[in-house]
Amino acid sequence: MSVTRQILLALVLGIVSGLALNTGANALPEGSVAWLDTNVLTPVGQIFLRLLQFVVVPMVFGALIMSLTNREGGADVGRRAGRLLGSYVVTSAVALTLGMLVAYWLSPGSGAESLVNQAPEGRNADSLSQWLVGLVPNNPFTALGGGGLLQVIFAAALIGLAMRALPEESAPLHRVIESGYTISLKVLSFVLKLAPLGVFALITSVIATQGLDLLERLGMYVIGLIIALALMALLYLVLLTISGARPIAFIKHFGQSLGFAFGTASSGATLPLALGNARSYGMDESLASFALPFGTALKRDGAAVLQGFNALFVAQLFGIDVTTSLVITVFTTGLLVSFSTAGVPGAGLVAMTTVLGAAGLPLEGVAVVAGVDRFTDGLRTALNVMGNCANAALLERFDSRARKQTSPE
Repeated sequence: MSVTRQILLALVLGIVSGLALNTGANALPEGSVAWLDTNVLTPVGQIFLRLLQFVVVPMVFGALIMSLTNREGGADVGRRAGRLLGSYVVTSAVALTLGMLVAYWLSPGSGAESLVNQAPEGRNADSLSQWLVGLVPNNPFTALGGGGLLQVIFAAALIGLAMRALPEESAPLHRVIESGYTISLKVLSFVLKLAPLGVFALITSVIATQGLDLLERLGMYVIGLIIALALMALLYLVLLTISGARPIAFIKHFGQSLGFAFGTASSGATLPLALGNARSYGMDESLASFALPFGTALKRDGAAVLQGFNALFVAQLFGIDVTTSLVITVFTTGLLVSFSTAGVPGAGLVAMTTVLGAAGLPLEGVAVVAGVDRFTDGLRTALNVMGNCANAALLERFDSRARKQTSPE
């Protein structure tokens, strides 16, 4: 059985097992489900995620260095980065708009006032200026040791450009980095053998401890958010079809990454799989090795949908009029926040406090959706990964057509 099918099977079995543990908790000894989650399920899931994070940084650093020092691909890095950023802004704006439109259409917050509770304490997301300062590491070892992808990209860009300017002097270092990248790929192949077990443990833990009661109470919220996410995914399939980027092949090859993203709710943990899927899909390796880490650090369509949808949901929940100024504030703040949301489970809730605070909406709305955040977090992460990979595929098609138009007959 392929790894993709194993992961999908693990997802299904995890949901079934989690439901069985949750519904049968009364028939089991008191505290047995909590003990199983604390001592077995959560540790297994966290160990698997840490193993993936162990290989992410050397993979990203090595892939970017080789991309920048490649004679053909390295010269295109600046142009590709500019086009990707433009594409990210447009598609993220569309995702944010879809989230607000679906929330306005369904009005999931109306009539749900009984769900309002005291909001949990949470820190605000970094301001834009703090985020920009945080892009620059104190030193390359801090960047590699900290695991922040944006700092890794910045360090790799500086070192890669210097190596490109000094090809002979940097040749020994290039061989070391290339060897390290190859070794990290092998380590990844070992870790992926544990993927079904890790995904099973993570999903079972969520369902067993949280159950579906809150999902029933927030049914319209969950349905609306899923509709908005599905519409954005459908838009990407349409764009892939129009550009000739083989949408069916895209789903076939990146299906492993999408299923894994759903199970782990971590874009960063999914990156190694996405790089491998890009190779099987036939994406140019120099483009994929730059675009996918770049998008993993910045591209968050799921976060954009969430911020737009949640802001209007909270306004409806507390009976606040949705004015033009409120919509503009939510749109502007949500768009900026979507680019700085961390690619880890639960990061959307932290970013949500910034958007609600900027729009003057009650932070108590965080408490209402906190219980079901993990259920939708996987779907949002899958859209993040899909948007990242789709933007890279669209850029490749754009570059291919541009080369054909400029090449002599």
